[in-house]
Amino acid sequence: MLVLLGFAMIAVFMVLIMTKKLTPVLALIIVPTVFGLFAGAGLGIGPMVMDSMKSMTSTAALLMFAIIYFGLMIDVGLFDPLVRFILRKLGNDPAKVVLGTAILAAAVSLDGDGSTTFILTTAAMLPVYLRLKMSPVVLTCVAGLANGTMNILPWGGPTARAATALKLDVNDVFVPMIPSLIAGLIVVFVFSWLLGLQERNRLRALAPEIWASADTNDGGTGGRRKSTRPSGGTPAGNGSVAVLERTDVLVDDRDSAMADTALDPNRATLRPKLFWFNLGLTVAVMVTLVANIIPLPFVFMVGSAIALLVNFPKVKDQGAQLIAHAPSIVAVVSMVMAAAVLTGVLNGTGMVKAMSEWLVAVIPTDMGPFMAIITGVLSIPMTFFMSNDAFYFGVLPVLSETAAHYGVSAADMAHASITGQPFHLQSPLVPAILLLVSLAKVDLGDHHKKVLWRTAVISLVMLATGVLTGAIGIG
Repeated sequence: MLVLLGFAMIAVFMVLIMTKKLTPVLALIIVPTVFGLFAGAGLGIGPMVMDSMKSMTSTAALLMFAIIYFGLMIDVGLFDPLVRFILRKLGNDPAKVVLGTAILAAAVSLDGDGSTTFILTTAAMLPVYLRLKMSPVVLTCVAGLANGTMNILPWGGPTARAATALKLDVNDVFVPMIPSLIAGLIVVFVFSWLLGLQERNRLRALAPEIWASADTNDGGTGGRRKSTRPSGGTPAGNGSVAVLERTDVLVDDRDSAMADTALDPNRATLRPKLFWFNLGLTVAVMVTLVANIIPLPFVFMVGSAIALLVNFPKVKDQGAQLIAHAPSIVAVVSMVMAAAVLTGVLNGTGMVKAMSEWLVAVIPTDMGPFMAIITGVLSIPMTFFMSNDAFYFGVLPVLSETAAHYGVSAADMAHASITGQPFHLQSPLVPAILLLVSLAKVDLGDHHKKVLWRTAVISLVMLATGVLTGAIGIG
């Protein structure tokens, strides 16, 4: 019964948010509550949720003050030069912009923190998407693909969990999977380019009077260019770079591309004289984050306090800045707290344990030698529906013990178990993805429609690469 209730709860939740019958916050609260009561939780459902919420408070604090800090840095102009540089290099071609988003997100993901990756990627790229009339859902999709793939880095979390759970060295788990990581990134970049081409064609179809074919020899510098399409002709279908002809959306040295956006060059919050101070403070914050010598929420608390005090000495201005970012804070923190209801019910009622034991039991005996591959496939949905801790410390050891009877090593199991991370990072139980969709003002259901099947493909490619390279063996 718990197995059926667990899978039914997840299915109902996903259907409700993807069909937009409920907002994610309401679905995270109402659906688990109803199913928890059916599971016999009774009045005990309250303590279950509160215990789960206690573990979420530090995450909520981290996201809250990270939004304040980076929102403040956007307001004072720290990222303006970066956006200008990106615009100059990528020009107005949506395909290049989307591919550039993937490269930027993958590069920033090297720090191992999804929240930081999404904040910086959104800060740099969202104004570009909005100015070129591109869909922000494409931004969240590409950023999610890149960050999810990079999440198997040793300091990202799941690789260390797998190594700890199976008593292996972290490097022994990660190094053999480097070819899989490279293969996954290649697929990410291919998906990004194809999404960019779709955006190019969509914009061309919606506004043919604005978008036209351009000479591919212009280098994509983003300067003012003339159409190469003959008068009265239709856009060529030869895949040439599409650019904007209207001067009010062209990228030039007068910052016209940033007008009327979050990076408006004339906004009152700019602090150009404090640029180097803000840059130094941000570098110090990032170094402290990577060094992991101080709890992350406290790092952002102190950083936000210093940034507010120096950039906005007047109490009135400090209050105005906090209020300005309140909508984003409420959206993210409310979803993090609501996610505690889902995780609390899953763990407190025993649904997670029952679901994992059922999955192990239904695997046929003659499939035993393929336990590593089966584990890789199972990691895709299971890490989406449960936390990494629950999967790596609860499910993986059981699967590994079973696999040992068929000659499948613990290392093979660990390698396979981390291939589901691209899919895992899109879970509503992951606070970073909630932060991403909130910053980009994208509906979580819309994000899932575009990203889930692509992340499943990436995970399967990484699994297949591991098998082909021998990192994931067969008993």
